[in-house]
Amino acid sequence: MSDQPEGRPAHRAEPKPRTPRSPEARRRQRDILDIAMDTFAARGYHNASLAEIAERAGLTQAGVLHYFRSKALLLTSVLELRDRTDIEQLGAERPQGLAFLRHLVDTARRNAEREGIVRLYAVLSAESVTDDHPAQTYFRDRYTGLRDFVTDALVEACGLSEADRGRARDAACAVIAVMDGLQVQWLLDPGSVDMAASTDLVITSLLATLAPDRFTGRDG
Repeated sequence: MSDQPEGRPAHRAEPKPRTPRSPEARRRQRDILDIAMDTFAARGYHNASLAEIAERAGLTQAGVLHYFRSKALLLTSVLELRDRTDIEQLGAERPQGLAFLRHLVDTARRNAEREGIVRLYAVLSAESVTDDHPAQTYFRDRYTGLRDFVTDALVEACGLSEADRGRARDAACAVIAVMDGLQVQWLLDPGSVDMAASTDLVITSLLATLAPDRFTGRDG
């Protein structure tokens, strides 16, 4: 799902993109990122070529590598750009408890207006399960962080004890699975899927299951 907590790169220190000094160079680097985002979203990492990205950017492959050093670094830079955009939209402080769960519904609604980012996430997260994919650790870390965030939100919203944290974690996995699955269905047939409504229905149902005294018969 989009709008998840920022992941971290793999077990070893990764090289960083070059830092352009001039405004023109910074614009060129951002253009490369935008083009790479579209290309990875359309073709996946393995089928997208540096040659295609370079041609669309009006550069040679060496020109792209001047900014990003490697195709793998270009991919992680694209994902980090997506994260920064989401974090800026989230605001200075992450909402807690029920407010965070409502934020997930808002995220699903917002995702229906940014097809490119949704496709990028759906394609690369699925592709990352393959051996030696450069984004595998990135997505593993993101899912770990998101499970913790949603679990904490459910525990707080439902007033659960630590003894019930396991049930909340199972519910968090279900919320994430629903949101990711809805994105795939929406990409294939957007007119037939309301991601926000389905996400809201699932979260409301889980709240009523975990804390019937708080949420049964009420608007969660």
